[in-house]
Amino acid sequence: MKIPELTSPEAIRETVERLGFLPFFRNEIPGFSIEEHTPPALWFSEQPGPWEWKGPVASSESCVYGKFFRGRAGFISRDWFPVFSNYRRDGYDFDARYDDGLASYRDKAVYDLLAERGVLLSKDLKRLAGYGKDGEKGFDGLITRLQMQTYVIISDFCYAMDRHGREYGWGIARYATPEARFGPNWLAEAYREDPAASRRQVYAHLQGLFPQATEKQLRRLLGD
Repeated sequence: MKIPELTSPEAIRETVERLGFLPFFRNEIPGFSIEEHTPPALWFSEQPGPWEWKGPVASSESCVYGKFFRGRAGFISRDWFPVFSNYRRDGYDFDARYDDGLASYRDKAVYDLLAERGVLLSKDLKRLAGYGKDGEKGFDGLITRLQMQTYVIISDFCYAMDRHGREYGWGIARYATPEARFGPNWLAEAYREDPAASRRQVYAHLQGLFPQATEKQLRRLLGD
């Protein structure tokens, strides 16, 4: 599958819509990342580049962003995310996962805050959940796990502003549940399918995009 040169957020969004999946960083499948198809000069320049583009793409109506690829970031199209989510959630909504002892009380505390508030900046979510300098530890691992399970996504990024009104620094993630982002019934249809069938769909689709990819490479990419 040929991926075009990515020189704008629109190009990334269109590529995600076309492919269904697009990791941010290079990975086990050569050529399957934003990193490999963006001119090197755009990564650290005075002009907006991939770091700045990810927010507009994540907040679009057609893409979902989060740490979905073995704990690393990437995009999934809105069309493919319900199938991917059903496979990753293994048929469980979060409460059922917790009731069956498959999620910790710490995971539940963070998830419940997001489910109640809808959207929270990373720093606010940490504070409300009791993480921080003198609080609980392990927030990064926990929030990555919830993203890998597709219960949490990154809906946008917030930037600090200088005295001239210009954004600067690394963006602060704005976390949300997929249901809060796209509506409570968005993923319901996919729950009717066996999660194993959803997994086969995802693998078959990626194999179709990259016929040279081995089963082992696909498993490593997806973190299975």
